[in-house]
Amino acid sequence: MPELPDVEGFRRVLESCARGRVVRRVEVRDTGVLHGVSARQLRDALEGRRFTRTERRGKWLLARTGGPTLLLHFGMTGRLLRAHPDDPVEAHDRVLVTVSRDRQLRYRDQRKLQGLWLAHDESEVVRVLGRLGPDATAVGREDFEAALSSHRGSVKTVLTDQTVLAGLGNLLADEILWRAGLSPTSRADGLGEADRRSLYTHMRRTLRSAIPAGRVPPRNTWLTGHRDDPDAACPRCGSPLRRSHVGGRGTVWCPRCQ
Repeated sequence: MPELPDVEGFRRVLESCARGRVVRRVEVRDTGVLHGVSARQLRDALEGRRFTRTERRGKWLLARTGGPTLLLHFGMTGRLLRAHPDDPVEAHDRVLVTVSRDRQLRYRDQRKLQGLWLAHDESEVVRVLGRLGPDATAVGREDFEAALSSHRGSVKTVLTDQTVLAGLGNLLADEILWRAGLSPTSRADGLGEADRRSLYTHMRRTLRSAIPAGRVPPRNTWLTGHRDDPDAACPRCGSPLRRSHVGGRGTVWCPRCQ
């Protein structure tokens, strides 16, 4: 599932491929990924306009044109790729945006759980993003600690609640909690000051390492690098990793270290 580092990687794809370039053609191959906009409306709004700025807010990607804003969310299986217009179209390529004779953006998504929105002004951007919390890369420590202290749910549930903190998903939350030595089932409002500070520090460090990779990297020294092993063991202490569901989400942790 794309999380903050993945979407930042998609933003870099959009930036390098399309920023400053005029949209020549928009081809919607599957209207099932469009939300609140028709294929014709999307074409009319974007064709002939220039992408002027790119932003990422949590797991959302925003493509500004100086007029309408294209918003993309990648759900569980979405991706944004750069291609040549003559490249074969894959089965799950849902929307193709051609910006030059040799550059094309492709929104590819197998399960189609999210997709594309179009906002005509900033008020519509706010409406689409809804009650999105502060971005995990930008939230200050005091605000982060205050958010944890004000929620009674498990710390894993709070970390992955996009209205509390935008950008963290399953992999990042499990990785951060493992690094901080905290059980995912601990109550967020029951954490002490030292645990809250440790959690914030490890969140920042994990994001700094993951963002350049454009994903949550499955490194041998990371929990992420072992969670899918047949006999998954903690890379820190060697104990068998435990799997369960916390807040309806598949969760992996080390019962000895956490």
